Amino acid sequence: MAVVAPVYLIDASVFIFRAYYSIPADMADAQGRPVNALYGFARFLGDLLEETRSPLVAVAFDESLTHSYRNQIYPAYKAQREPAPVELAAQFARCRELCAHLGLPAFGSDTYEADDIIGTLTARARAAGRPAVVVTRDKDLSQLIRPGDTFWDFSGGRRYAYDDIAGRFGVRPERMADYLALTGDAVDNIPGVPGVGPKTAGVLMTQYASIDELYANLDAVAALPLRGAARVQAQLAEHRAAAYLARELTRIACDVPLPDGEAAVARRRPDLLGLAGFYDAAGFGMALRRQAERLDRHLAPD
Repeated sequence: MAVVAPVYLIDASVFIFRAYYSIPADMADAQGRPVNALYGFARFLGDLLEETRSPLVAVAFDESLTHSYRNQIYPAYKAQREPAPVELAAQFARCRELCAHLGLPAFGSDTYEADDIIGTLTARARAAGRPAVVVTRDKDLSQLIRPGDTFWDFSGGRRYAYDDIAGRFGVRPERMADYLALTGDAVDNIPGVPGVGPKTAGVLMTQYASIDELYANLDAVAALPLRGAARVQAQLAEHRAAAYLARELTRIACDVPLPDGEAAVARRRPDLLGLAGFYDAAGFGMALRRQAERLDRHLAPD
């Protein structure tokens, strides 16, 4: 039986931020513009593409961090986040331009977040009988993983299959959104249920498949092997509306309007001439050019 090649779905922001904070900020082009994040992202993409040689790759960018549909549901969503440093914000557009030169499909939305774009492409791959490899370090995206898929922490050198997710993040993928709804998420300003931390939520989401099932059996919570189980039951009862609101925020949307069909995630051969000019403008040396030439040979017809 032939092995079906997966589609690789890249959470761009994770790797751009990582590059920005790990490469010295004084790396700049001839005009004095910082290029440390751009350089790190270029290295990451080149290394990933060389390792996988996959013809099916898409990159998801965040363009709606303060005005996504989640802000319409809950205006305080991510409201406390500081904007990206000016020196980093200016590099995001160049990172997207880089993807175009490398022949990589790249997506962003004014309404949906990168997670939702990846969720939609994962759902489409699954419907077509193709596994997905979600390239990220963000545990929120683990909720998308199903048998045959992979969560790939590229920078950490770790891959997690469906059966590995619970051991890594505490709950099965299908229950991650509900787990996050119970615990809340301080980074995204999602309150959750007061007094329900990761350990308690882990027990609850091991016992129950969803918060729907949890609330259908709320009277039984006081008898669970939980410290302060009666108090947890009372907190859940009092903050039921907050838990359901939080789940609207933590659940990844899988219905983003995107170009359909396998062609939407199909790599093209790199634009070597355009890429050379792009790298020249950024002040990058020959290593990335030589890597791009190798990538081009991988995709060249026999």
